[in-house]
Amino acid sequence: MSDLADKEVKPPRGDIKPLQGVELHSLFEALGNDWRVIDEHHLEKEFKFKNFLEALDFTNKVGELAEAVDHHPEICLTWGRARITIWTHSLGGLSEADFVFAAKADRLIHS
Repeated sequence: MSDLADKEVKPPRGDIKPLQGVELHSLFEALGNDWRVIDEHHLEKEFKFKNFLEALDFTNKVGELAEAVDHHPEICLTWGRARITIWTHSLGGLSEADFVFAAKADRLIHS
């Protein structure tokens, strides 16, 4: 489990640029767990479940997390699957908050 999950989701403040290059790849390596970086713009992962209800339960947990930390991913729910796509909308790209949120979403799978 990633240490990122123990951090607080802190949306960037001020004149911050989206993560790129070494910074982005360092956080990506710390995240692990089948997440993908798409075009250095967003993170995406598909979670698989035994049935629709398990996928829905996970989706609801991710929604509760999103509301609690005020950082909202796109969630696509289908039978036995939930795909999470996340980026920092105000930056138009990735921030550390996205990686922390992703790690926390991974942790939800075990709760």
